[in-house]
Amino acid sequence: MVGKSTDNYSAGEQGLGYIYQPRFALLQLLKLPEETSFLIEKDDDLDFLDQNGIKTLSSLKHKAIGERLTDLDTDFWKSIRIWLARYKRDDRINSNLRFYLFTTSSIGESSFLNKFSFEKLNKHIKEFEETVSEVEEAISRSKSKLIKAIALEFNELKYFEKTDFLSRVIIFDSGPRIIDIPHIIKDQHMRSIRPEYRSSIFERLEGWWNDLIIDQLSGVKPDAIYGFEISDKLHQIAEEYRSDNLPITFRDKSPIQEIDVENDNRLFVIQLREIGVASNRIRNAILDYYRAFEQRSSWARENILISGEIESFEDRLVDEWSRYKDVVFEDLNESDAEDVLKSAGKNVYRWADLESGNIHSLRIRERVTEPYVIRGGFHILANNPSNVRIFWHPHFMDRLGEILGISK
Repeated sequence: MVGKSTDNYSAGEQGLGYIYQPRFALLQLLKLPEETSFLIEKDDDLDFLDQNGIKTLSSLKHKAIGERLTDLDTDFWKSIRIWLARYKRDDRINSNLRFYLFTTSSIGESSFLNKFSFEKLNKHIKEFEETVSEVEEAISRSKSKLIKAIALEFNELKYFEKTDFLSRVIIFDSGPRIIDIPHIIKDQHMRSIRPEYRSSIFERLEGWWNDLIIDQLSGVKPDAIYGFEISDKLHQIAEEYRSDNLPITFRDKSPIQEIDVENDNRLFVIQLREIGVASNRIRNAILDYYRAFEQRSSWARENILISGEIESFEDRLVDEWSRYKDVVFEDLNESDAEDVLKSAGKNVYRWADLESGNIHSLRIRERVTEPYVIRGGFHILANNPSNVRIFWHPHFMDRLGEILGISK
């Protein structure tokens, strides 16, 4: 069990704070209307703009367990300083801004910051004049240079602007910690999805979301992200986990190691060389094999395949290959030249490579249309030396022992 760090220089909570932002933003956008747009690290940690033009600047604080938010807590006052600058920039009382502080800390029981608590705002009418006085009193008794500087900025406001500014501030304390957010999203926003698939779907959704955040921060996608984009992506991923579909997660993926067509001695590659397939096509076959193999492994880890489903899929591939092979090889005889035999083998492979994907009955499930699933499936069946179920060269099975001897 990992306990709370006693190292005064530990950057653990600070590091959590950075990665807390995108995860918390994902949760908030799932809660808010889909028309809400979002930017990260623009005017504050998170900016939300609703369909009525109201912009919410959100400061996030992921604090150590047990920490309290007190009158002179720098987390609160640093946020106040940011918000004051934005409030003045946007024409003060005429601005369309709200200011939210989301923190995992709880507000101290005796702190005047309770006046800003979302829970208290739901129960009582806010006494703006009293709040202004308490803020002024708090900053006047602080010896902090930071808070003294903030006091000067705050006192630049007219009295009615002070009350207006403070009326826009809300603190959401005791918020969810970073490790709690996935459970909240799965329990509250994935109820239409079968429980056994929620973790896999969340991981894919968050992976997509983090890439989107990186694009926004790096300027690749500087435009705001809308809530409906998350809804659309969640729906798209969830659709892959229906009974007639399977998730496709290895499209465009490549092996970590560089593909070496000339020195690859796996049996399915040797088979392609035997019929004279060009190197660029063999490279494509290696990619299909890799993607299909890894995809099957992923499905197995997620436990989303029905018992015997892969075996049934492979039986259909072998049956259809066998029928096509028998037609192509029908007029061949023992005396045919090697070029004729290779040409026949290429004909069968061309069908498997380019045409078999159009046969609906070969799909592992009706809506799984990704070509590498079938193409790679043929190569997997062609790769087992102890049980070769697919071959391309008409005489390959007669030569198998010799080929395996050479490959060893």
